[in-house]
Amino acid sequence: MTPDVAYLEAEAARLVFPRFTEDTALRLGLMLVELARADKLPVVIDIRTPNRTLFHASLPGSAPLNDLWALRKSNTALKFQEPSLLVGTRNRAKGEALDRHGLSPSDHADNGGAVPIRVKGAGVVAVVTVSGLPQVEDHQLVVRAILAMLGG
Repeated sequence: MTPDVAYLEAEAARLVFPRFTEDTALRLGLMLVELARADKLPVVIDIRTPNRTLFHASLPGSAPLNDLWALRKSNTALKFQEPSLLVGTRNRAKGEALDRHGLSPSDHADNGGAVPIRVKGAGVVAVVTVSGLPQVEDHQLVVRAILAMLGG
């Protein structure tokens, strides 16, 4: 079941890094790989800034389309600076879609799995995305890894 907007907003507010570097991206990506491999999850993991890929892994069982989904969800999270699941949940509650904002479905998706990397005092600097599971599970895997990185 998809969490409601208030829950997703409160969750996103807790996901703030003190700093985020290429090394942090590598550690987060490897943590996600470890979590996914432990449960044999067929996912793509992607961490990127608006113009640079910092980490990418395609695990066994994932498909080429998962790479495309990851990119589209990442674009949405970066554009709105909010988790793609939150954007999609809001849109569905209002009966709206991304095209209302002039965004093409070939470049954006408001399905869950992309969570912005927010740094205290700097705002959104990157996005971490998982694709390959149902959207809420993609989102939860990302949140689980971020919380582990933050010590919570």
